[in-house]
Amino acid sequence: MPTADASVRAAGTNDVPAVGQVQALVWQEAYDGIVPPQVHAAFDPQSFAAAWRDSLRTPPEGVHRLLVACAGEQVVGFVAIGPSQDPDTGQTTGEVTALGVHPMHRRQGHGSRLLNAAVDILRDAGAEHVAVWCLVPHEAVRAFLTASGLEPDGAYRDRVVSPEDDTAREVRLVATLTDDVTPEAGG
Repeated sequence: MPTADASVRAAGTNDVPAVGQVQALVWQEAYDGIVPPQVHAAFDPQSFAAAWRDSLRTPPEGVHRLLVACAGEQVVGFVAIGPSQDPDTGQTTGEVTALGVHPMHRRQGHGSRLLNAAVDILRDAGAEHVAVWCLVPHEAVRAFLTASGLEPDGAYRDRVVSPEDDTAREVRLVATLTDDVTPEAGG
């Protein structure tokens, strides 16, 4: 059967090696110079794949999903969603907990398709808002998210990124999800 050139679908356990590979590449790039070398070296495809495999086998409570972007049949990106864990957001806020597209497959619409699919699932589950945390230095990611309809809400957090308690500052971007408002395609 013919397959679409680009698509998004729910991830299965057979996808986790590819998701682990994409995540390792994206995290290595994203956290280069932000985390110490020993933490950077731990961004390993097999470790990420094992964690995704476990989460797919025994998903946490609530609306947690792992979706993959495909170019033909090749997994080139992923998005994970769940309920927001932020105490100030309430129960009607969903969160994009991880989003990444393989560096060689960027600017082809995969990120937009992933984000839109994530928003659709969250909205169908009753979410009224979506939140995404973004590393402050990552202006290109923030530009993609703002072009997609998310805006900073003034919240920041310092995430511990090493055994020595080094931190990386993140900014939260949010969008309201109603029937007439959807984050727009951004890239």
